[in-house]
Amino acid sequence: MKLYCLSGHPTLPCNVLKFKSTTIMLDCGLDTTSVLNFLPLPLVHSPRLSKLPSWVCKDGTINLEKELKECAGRVFVDSQPEFCLPERELLDLSTIDVILISNYHCMMALPYITEHTGFTGTVYATEPTLQIGRLLMEELVKFMERVPKAQSATCWKNKEIQRMLPGPLKDAVDVWTWKRSYSMQEVNSALSKVQLVGYSQKVELFGAVQVSPLSSGYSLGSSNWIIQSHHEKVAYVSGSSLLTTHPQPMDQSSLKNSDVLILTGLTQMPTANPDGMLGEFCSNLAMTIRAGGNVLVPCYSSGVIYDLLECLYQFIESANLGTTPFYFISPVANSSLEFSQIFAEIDICHCTVPRKETLIQTNKLKHYPSIHGDFSSEFRQPCVVFTGHPSLRFGDVVHFMELWGKSGLNTIIFTEPDFSYLDALAPYQPLAMKCVYCPIDTRLNFHQVSKLLKEVQPLHVVCPEQYTQPPLTQSHRSDLMLELQPPPMPYRRCSVLNLPFRRRYERVYILPELANSLVPSEIKPGVSMATVSAVLHSKDNKHTLQSVPKPPPVPPSKKRKRVMEEPPVVLAPKPLLSGAVPLEAFLATLQKHGITEVKVEETADGHILHLQADDTLIQLEEDGTHIVCDNNEPLRTTLRDLVLRFLQKL
Repeated sequence: MKLYCLSGHPTLPCNVLKFKSTTIMLDCGLDTTSVLNFLPLPLVHSPRLSKLPSWVCKDGTINLEKELKECAGRVFVDSQPEFCLPERELLDLSTIDVILISNYHCMMALPYITEHTGFTGTVYATEPTLQIGRLLMEELVKFMERVPKAQSATCWKNKEIQRMLPGPLKDAVDVWTWKRSYSMQEVNSALSKVQLVGYSQKVELFGAVQVSPLSSGYSLGSSNWIIQSHHEKVAYVSGSSLLTTHPQPMDQSSLKNSDVLILTGLTQMPTANPDGMLGEFCSNLAMTIRAGGNVLVPCYSSGVIYDLLECLYQFIESANLGTTPFYFISPVANSSLEFSQIFAEIDICHCTVPRKETLIQTNKLKHYPSIHGDFSSEFRQPCVVFTGHPSLRFGDVVHFMELWGKSGLNTIIFTEPDFSYLDALAPYQPLAMKCVYCPIDTRLNFHQVSKLLKEVQPLHVVCPEQYTQPPLTQSHRSDLMLELQPPPMPYRRCSVLNLPFRRRYERVYILPELANSLVPSEIKPGVSMATVSAVLHSKDNKHTLQSVPKPPPVPPSKKRKRVMEEPPVVLAPKPLLSGAVPLEAFLATLQKHGITEVKVEETADGHILHLQADDTLIQLEEDGTHIVCDNNEPLRTTLRDLVLRFLQKL
């Protein structure tokens, strides 16, 4: 059993598990942090961005003035943003049988996998994961298509040139594999391969293994997965939460008794309490509005925004913000709010849903597909705007950064944990607006996951190497890492791990007529055994013992058969032996038969008896007995018969 690790991002995983005769991809997360190396895509012409100077190499050896621009001491690529894909050279991705998706954030690379690798398998996901994942992909495509950029920068990716660039471009990984966004046609084709599953539903794969999704408690439709055969069990835990505000609680009991537990998707903010961050978010928002400023909240169209809206509903009236307009701007804003309401009602009603509906009904939360059209005529300030993309590189958020960035009255509040807020702000410097960092990540922290692992007790844990050591900025914090016994098996991008257990057993079925022919012998109280001669029939990974077919009758012949044509005599099989030869009783038996000069030597596997007078050795071991006797057949036969007295014949 092997695990191929195709992503280096612990919360955007992509791994491939080879389990028995199946090849299973576990998630296909898209690492979008690569877009931080690119200039923002403004919806309207930005004089500031267009006047940025080209980057010039100090020694003049590199001329990339059409590709690289400089802003506040940082260098950015002036091209359509590109994404870091899962590794595609480590194994042949066309051999993947199924893809299991744990949540909608971990499926954003799906079109790159299903449409460009020869993939012919099936993708499994819950319905909320599929529908909200579709919205996030659609939003991404529309963000890119609204601001097409004809120019494509590629020269900077040359290895010799890249190593001469300033950081962080110099240190960017696998830049030649970075790709532009997919199209809606590719999205629709990829999602047509998804088969919907419900929690605890068992799906059989080729008769070899069963897979089943479990509620992970993190987001609408989010799942952990159990992958098991009759005798082996693998648990895949990705993006889980123990918070009770989420639709379905995490199913922990089903994770017990796993041979291997693959752990990914822990919180990116282990020292930030989600409730504390929500409180800070609300207080900074109120402070800005009261001072006459605007608040910009870069966010995805699903996920944390639901928690923010829940928090705001409770906060608005008490903070006297009832007249403040709240805007949610996304190409998929309307669908996102509708889906969150529908799925939460199905999924044991998330308490935020009626309140979100109340915000909409009372016109306190208005949603628009973009800044154009109705929004431009209804827009009034001061206000609060929720919009994407959290990277600040594309989407309507770029417009508001250009519009509000010059005033110290305004505030941008970062709540999504996926991006460094300093890197996100870099191409907008110098910036007058205030910046507040309130990352909200409800996934398991190290304390919670350590407690979980003690309860479910897997034999082995596999996790990203980032979880096996403290963060670089807090190297003294041993509580911000996994400390387990045995230690977890770490992986990084492009690792191939041999998982630490072997297939020891296989389930075999026996036909009734063959079972009826068996003659069991009791070998010890309560335990019987029988020998069987049969044909093993294997099909679709199911194995059956069938009776040996009888040979067809030989047709009578008028000619006299020669002796050579007589059918061979089938000898009865030798009886099988079971039991053990007890040393003291065997020595006593030898003495009764006149063999008295016996030297006994203890070995790692049993004992060696040296019959000194006869120059003969008897090796008594747990799984066999060997008699070494040269040129004395009568003695060898006698010793064999004495050994057989202590063994049971089957």
